[in-house]
Amino acid sequence: MYTPPVGFHFKVEVLGLKQTVDDDVRFTEVGGLSFEVATEEMPEGGENRYIQRYPLRVKYPDLVLKRGLLKNSAIWEWVRDSIDNLAIEPKNVDVKLLNEQHEPLVTWHLVGAWPVKWAVSDLNAGNNAIVVESLQLAYQYFTVDKA
Repeated sequence: MYTPPVGFHFKVEVLGLKQTVDDDVRFTEVGGLSFEVATEEMPEGGENRYIQRYPLRVKYPDLVLKRGLLKNSAIWEWVRDSIDNLAIEPKNVDVKLLNEQHEPLVTWHLVGAWPVKWAVSDLNAGNNAIVVESLQLAYQYFTVDKA
C-alpha cells in the first residue's frame, strides 16, 4: 500500500555557494513550488455561451524560504550583495524531499534563482518566539527529478 511522503523532511541547497556553517541550508519552511499556464481570453463572434481561452506561457511564483535567523551565512552574503549592491548573481537551487534514509525522493531544481526580498519576523517582547528570517527568490523555471 502506498504511503505519501511527509512534508517536514527536506533539504535546500543553493548550488555554487561555499557554505560556512551547516545550518546555512536548514530551512524550516519552503513555499511557492508551483506553476501555472497564463491564458488569453478571446470572445468568439456569434458564440455567447463561453469565451475561448488560449495558452500563453508558464508562470512560476517566487520561492519563499524561512528559517531561524543566522548571524553568519553564505546565503546572507549572497542576499546582501544582490540587494544592497545590485550585484545579481543567479544561482541554481535544489529543494529535495527526503525519505527515511535521508535520500532524495523528489528534487525540484530551480534555474537562475536570485534574491528579490529578505525580511525578519516582528520583534515582540510579549511573544515567546524565535526570530525568523524569510528569503524570497525569483527564478526562471524548475525541473522535477523523481527517485
